[in-house]
Amino acid sequence: MKGLLVLCAYCIAVIGVAAIFTKKELNMQRFCVANRNVGAVLSTLSIAATWIWAPALFTSAEKAYTSGLPGLFWFLVPNVICLMIFAPFAVWMRKQFPEGITLSGYMQNRYKSKNIRNVYLFQLSSLSALSTAVQLLAGGKVLSMITGLSFPLIVVILALIGYGCSAFSGIKGSIVTDAFQFIVIAGTVVGLVIYLLHNNGVKPLINGISGISHEYGHLFDKQGISVFLGFGLSSAIGLLSGPFGDQAFWQRAFSAEKSKVKKSFILGALLFAIVPMSIGVIGFIAAGQGFITSDVGNLTFHYINSVFPDWVMILFVIMMLSGLLSTVDSNLCAISSLITDVSNRSDTRSAKIVMMVALLIAIVIANIPGLTVTHLFLFYGTLRASTLLPTILTLKGVKLSEKGIYRGIIASICIGLPIFAIGNIFDINVLKIIGSCLSVLLSGTVALSTKETEVVKCNL
Repeated sequence: MKGLLVLCAYCIAVIGVAAIFTKKELNMQRFCVANRNVGAVLSTLSIAATWIWAPALFTSAEKAYTSGLPGLFWFLVPNVICLMIFAPFAVWMRKQFPEGITLSGYMQNRYKSKNIRNVYLFQLSSLSALSTAVQLLAGGKVLSMITGLSFPLIVVILALIGYGCSAFSGIKGSIVTDAFQFIVIAGTVVGLVIYLLHNNGVKPLINGISGISHEYGHLFDKQGISVFLGFGLSSAIGLLSGPFGDQAFWQRAFSAEKSKVKKSFILGALLFAIVPMSIGVIGFIAAGQGFITSDVGNLTFHYINSVFPDWVMILFVIMMLSGLLSTVDSNLCAISSLITDVSNRSDTRSAKIVMMVALLIAIVIANIPGLTVTHLFLFYGTLRASTLLPTILTLKGVKLSEKGIYRGIIASICIGLPIFAIGNIFDINVLKIIGSCLSVLLSGTVALSTKETEVVKCNL
């Protein structure tokens, strides 16, 4: 009953924040890009919060606990670097497409091709739906244990909260609630780490840096290399391509004040690092204390439930909800903005319908038996890599042929993704690596090797 009350109170709080600090938006342009004048502070906090998805709260602790230093390193570092790499490209996008809303719209504008637009729409919308499913899956599992409510019911409740944060005022509501949620998340995880270090000293942390098996204390020894090949490489490829293939981040690039775009992404990356680093430290300490759990995917929950006072679990639930739902509402705003590529309607009705359809798809995916957060995270991380090189090359001034881009992305999705999925399902490292590399390289290679490629001057 207590968990249900916390859930209801949180719902009222975040939707209340959106209602108090924003106004109901009926115009599609403002719904999607908020007049393009969001300040640096809000943009920075929103970017950091949006990048705090389920893996940041669960996978970081799991990898620190099971794979020690290399496990956390290969999750944390690519997560931070990717946003910094993305920053100048976001600036170039604003200069080349100042009135834009979507990445797919930019590519259509550059190549005058519906085929390119459609294949980008497929990748971007699929990513938003799958990412939303990950958040619902992770949150549903933990909250069903805490509240005693059924997993499917919790998933629906979380979906409705996410819809409430995004449907009222669109991207502005999402950004404002993101800022609130990041403050809650960062404050909670830092507080948990301080509490653990104060009560236990640094010895458990030092002992746990090599993981629960004490075999993973170095990045470049045999065990460290095995973590890189089995997890780090495919994770890094998916993460480094992350914002480039995610409309949620292009939408924030289009919504921020033009002069604040680069600064917002760089600072957002640094703020984001606080969260997985802190959660990873908790994983190290759990390993150093010899804490044993049969469900390493939910290590954070089980450890906090075992060693902290009961009231701390309330803070953990609020933190988890903030992390998961900041990504859910960002995904909903992102996928709703894609409707502007195929519809000229100025009202927001169609955008809200798209949000509801995306939520239904995500709910169905989250309820697939046996699906795990880490597997789904790696899968859609590879999906978004399929558009990485065509996007970067175009922004850098290389004009590719329409057929080359279309065929390259199709090849990445149809060849690289299945190979990676098979490797992931059966835990075959060679296939994981081959699939990840093909997902990135095929689209760019095919696009570059197709005739009619030329270099053009960017309007920078």
